[in-house]
Formats: sequence, structure tokens, C-alpha cells
Amino acid sequence: MHYVVRDPNGSVISLHREPVDGAELLPSNHPDVQAFLGQQGGRSFAEMDANLVRVLEDLIDALLRRNVLRITDLPLEAQVKLFERKHFRENMQGSALNLFASQSPELGADTGLGDDFGNSGLIPPDWSVPDTPPR
Repeated sequence: MHYVVRDPNGSVISLHREPVDGAELLPSNHPDVQAFLGQQGGRSFAEMDANLVRVLEDLIDALLRRNVLRITDLPLEAQVKLFERKHFRENMQGSALNLFASQSPELGADTGLGDDFGNSGLIPPDWSVPDTPPR
């Protein structure tokens, strides 16, 4: 349940956990509460952001494979975050059925980035981050 404050037109302008003057109590699944939180038709900004992150990750991978971008062009923090996400995703998909592995050799083709980077173009799993970046 949420306490909502409406403007003179009836639109929700604020949402509260505790009672405030002039607020009405509405359930969390009320359409006005959902609209205020940015959830339309069951979709939220968080869900759309998660989907966009996947698109950006795939875009970076494509740029790395085509040598348009080098992983070292990115700040150290970005390299680490990309690697962590890719490593996590690979671990999550490790037990998944890979229908293309034996049928399509070009999907696993070398990126030209060398053995140190593997096919992903990202830093290797045993790479550790120094406490401070080198100067």
C-alpha cells in the first residue's frame, strides 16, 4: 500500500510509505501507482534498462570483434565491469544447450585480438584489478 498525493488534475505527483496530509491510500498494483513508478503494461524502466544493457554489451562485443574498439580503449573500471558481466553470463549459460557450437565454426572464430583475450575480446578470467590504476 502506498500513500499518493495528487495534483488538481488528479495525476499522482508523489508517492509515500507513510501517511502525509492530503494523501490517499492505494494498493501497489493500482494503475495510478504503477504509472507513477514508470510501469506501463507490466513493463518497468528497470526491465527496459536490463534489456538495453544486454544490447550495449552485444554492441561492444561486435565493435571489439571488428577491431573498431579495443578493450584497452575503455577505462579500467569499464573493462572490469564488462568482464565481470561477460564471465557471469558465460557461467549462467554454461549448462545451457548450445546448438550452434559444432555447426557454425565462424561463431567461435578468433577475433584477431590474440590468445590473451580469447574470443570475447575481453580480459581473461584470471586477470586481477590493481588497487590503483598504473600511472
